[in-house]
Amino acid sequence: MGLLTFSINVTLDGCVDHQTGVADDETHAYFTRLMDEPGAMLWCRVTYELMESAWPTIARGEEEAPPALREWAIKLEAKPKYVVSSTRSEFPWVNSHHLDGDLRTAVQRLKDANAAGVLLGSGALATELDRMDLIDEYRFLVHPRIAGHGPTLYQGGLMNTRRLELISARPMRNGVVAMHYRRAD
Repeated sequence: MGLLTFSINVTLDGCVDHQTGVADDETHAYFTRLMDEPGAMLWCRVTYELMESAWPTIARGEEEAPPALREWAIKLEAKPKYVVSSTRSEFPWVNSHHLDGDLRTAVQRLKDANAAGVLLGSGALATELDRMDLIDEYRFLVHPRIAGHGPTLYQGGLMNTRRLELISARPMRNGVVAMHYRRAD
């Protein structure tokens, strides 16, 4: 069974709005390396649609992009992408699949089928999966920003506090800190 790893950009005040962080070659390289590890990606429909609107054209070379962004887009294009949605069942972006049925069962099957693990990149979906005790690890890029707005990490709340064990903390030149935690309980 593979691990389910939740990874997201977050500001010091917990904002997970994708437009508030530092977006440079260093942060893109971090996520490109991180994407090499798991066997699949897991998103909610909203995140899928956000990604689908930008990355396929960059991967195909139809849109100009710096090398770090193009590398990310190409790897993302090749990676199996699983989408949780109750309102949409067709996902035409290459290697995209609808994850339907009971959420707990479907995600557990996905973990079981991917020994290399699954990378989760949707904040709202992470809250639901954490409530089900399905997330094993957390990889946050903590940005040196105070956004002063939402959406925020775990905005919907959890039933219990999560105890985590620090695996690593690595500061980047741009002031971002890459944090890696594993569940301790």
